[in-house]
Amino acid sequence: MNDSTTLLTCLNCGRSEQQVPLVALRYNQTPGWICSQCLPILIHQPQRLAGKLKGAENLPPAAEH
Repeated sequence: MNDSTTLLTCLNCGRSEQQVPLVALRYNQTPGWICSQCLPILIHQPQRLAGKLKGAENLPPAAEH
């Protein structure tokens, strides 16, 4: 997946690692990347990533404290 010619992008907004910092993640044995601005979506509204992250529609949002 990641060789020297692959440009990594945020799985939500599609911005590249040259535009924003990316955080690596794994879910369902699949690697992915998400930017710091989209990370709250993964935490609080993961269903919005359905179709972008396999199985995201089954993730519960973080519990409110």
